[in-house]
Amino acid sequence: MDFLHDIWGFLRTRKKFWLLPMLITLLLFGLLLFFTSGTAVAPFIYTLF
Repeated sequence: MDFLHDIWGFLRTRKKFWLLPMLITLLLFGLLLFFTSGTAVAPFIYTLF
């Protein structure tokens, strides 16, 4: 959680809020890959990349 707090502090201080949608998208793709890595859906997810 400290890492997320540091990122939020960086974005707020430097006024780089345009990075937030990109970070959220990367986080969602990471979570998608993590949760589907052991299932039968994994081969279909990997074809997206």
